[in-house]
Amino acid sequence: MLHQIEELFKRQERAWPQLARGIEGLGRARTRRVRIDWFDVFIRHIPHRVGSTTAPVDQESVAKRPCFLCVGNLPAEEEGVQFDANFTIYCNPFPIVDRHLTIAHREHDSQRIASRFGSMLDLAAALPGYFVIYNGPECGASAPDHMHFQAGSRRLFPIERDTAGLTGVTVPNYARNVFLFRGRDRSALIHRIDGAIELLAKTTGKRAEPLLNIAVFHESGQWVTYLFPRGKHRPEVFYTGELTVSPASIDLCGIFVVPLASDFERITGDEIGAIFRDVTLSDGQFQKIAAKLERER
Repeated sequence: MLHQIEELFKRQERAWPQLARGIEGLGRARTRRVRIDWFDVFIRHIPHRVGSTTAPVDQESVAKRPCFLCVGNLPAEEEGVQFDANFTIYCNPFPIVDRHLTIAHREHDSQRIASRFGSMLDLAAALPGYFVIYNGPECGASAPDHMHFQAGSRRLFPIERDTAGLTGVTVPNYARNVFLFRGRDRSALIHRIDGAIELLAKTTGKRAEPLLNIAVFHESGQWVTYLFPRGKHRPEVFYTGELTVSPASIDLCGIFVVPLASDFERITGDEIGAIFRDVTLSDGQFQKIAAKLERER
């Protein structure tokens, strides 16, 4: 699979100007590291992400535009690699990290993780050296109307280093609330994640799908899964106009995307910590769920 993806990138970079511009833009992206308590966050200035950061995702706006993940609406130059009967892997023309991929479902169906977490695990196992992410329909997915994942190189993936050696279901003093699951048994891990999502739905009253982001990678026969329970879609500073930022899975994993140069120059670690706390689930609700998950281990 990795060989197929490498060949896809080579072909697409030659044949698809939009992807070539995106890769070139990522190559010029400025990145700076800030320290928050005991961990680092990498702030990355990527101007071509402004469309995704500010994308309107309300039902009315989504209904007015053609779905850009449906095969019939793809650019003529875009091609993909079939992963399984349901998902196709494409090069993401607006990359945040090296080898940024979009993995789209063959059907135009709503962004929902229910019954599809197993596909995330299979993708992670098939893509060593990559992470795989899911953004909920109200948590950073710019295509909430079409089921998809994303993936990218783990060459820069701060949360992996931050959580190395941790065995509990939470990451203490991490500015953002996140559940951590490790496992070698695919079925058991799916059961644990399904249970955590059900607890989150009950606790928050969000029954269709609770607000969440998920990131997964596979290493040495083990899957590592991060589930970020959300309290809201966008931080208050986005609505006040103070900062044009809208964190999704990759941001929460420690690569914080800032599309505007002025924001990149001035944003601080303290502000990022405040944004993380603003968008992830409140401490009280988080600890309530964490206690139940600990008892069920």
